[in-house]
Formats: sequence, C-alpha cells, structure tokens
Amino acid sequence: MKKLVFMFSALAFIACQDNTKKEDASNEVEEVKQEELIASAAISYASFGEKIDKEGVISASAMKEKFTAMKTGDTLDVKFKTQVEKVCKKKGCWMSVKLDDSLTSFVRFKDYSFFVPLNAEERETILEGKAFVTKTSIDELRHYAKDAGKTEEEIAAITEPKTEYAFMATGVLMEEPTQD
Repeated sequence: MKKLVFMFSALAFIACQDNTKKEDASNEVEEVKQEELIASAAISYASFGEKIDKEGVISASAMKEKFTAMKTGDTLDVKFKTQVEKVCKKKGCWMSVKLDDSLTSFVRFKDYSFFVPLNAEERETILEGKAFVTKTSIDELRHYAKDAGKTEEEIAAITEPKTEYAFMATGVLMEEPTQD
C-alpha cells in the first residue's frame, strides 16, 4: 500500500512539473505576441483603395507557402503583411513585395483605381485582395522594366515570359514614413 501511495505521489509531482513547463512556454509565446501587437499598434498606416483593417493578416512566409501550392490559373482571396521591394517610379501603379529574401510577388491595384506613393520601398504593408499565379508576357515584362527605370540593355535582355506570383490588391495599408 505504501508503494502505491508513493507511486501516485511521484506521478502527481511529475505531472505538475510538466504542466508548469507548458505554462511557462505558453506565457513566453503570449509575451512575444503581446510585444508584436504593441509594436504593430505603434505603426501608423496610410490607407489606399478599399478600406481594410489589420485583422486576419497572415505573414509573408505563410503567403509564400500558399503561392507555392498554387498552379497557373488558381486564385485565393487573402490578406497578408509584407515589405515593399520596388514600386512603379512613374505613378505608383504597381509594386513588388517580398515573400522572403529571394522571392517576390508582383502587385497591381484593382481596376487601376488607386496608386501607392512613389517612395513606398522598404515600407511595411498589408495587402488584401486576390492572389494568383500567372505567366507574364515579354512585352509586359519589358514595360514594367522600363517603368522601374531599367537600362535599354536590361530591357533588351528580357527574352522569355515569366511565371510569377501575382496579386490584385483591393486595399492596402502602408506604413507611414517616420519623421526624424
């Protein structure tokens, strides 16, 4: 009987310790999420296109996973947070956003109804709209290269269509420039 009581006591003690570790890990995750929320709340966003909010946003890496699972012609309604890599230098009528260090998504704006600032590069951005995989023609690629300020040699070097991760944004939230 003493052995039985001892075994139950030891089991209860071990179970309590495992629970404490889980609670500590859970608390650490909660603290990180709180810090991210505080940092996100401190960022001021300008709105372009349809009004959108910051709810239900996925990360750029999660968006990359969704894109890689798609085939040409597939579409997906989604909202994700990313950083602007390039923007049209003539009107702000398109931009390229980062999915990771080497992969981007080409973004246009629904019905050509709004544009983003020409100095939008490197700004945190939340996009809402339709993601899709497309094949972009040589003529269109050359047009975008010209808009991006590429040299004649760089434009002439475009000789094949390109399969791209594309996005038709209905609304954009873009980090306001910091005022130093």
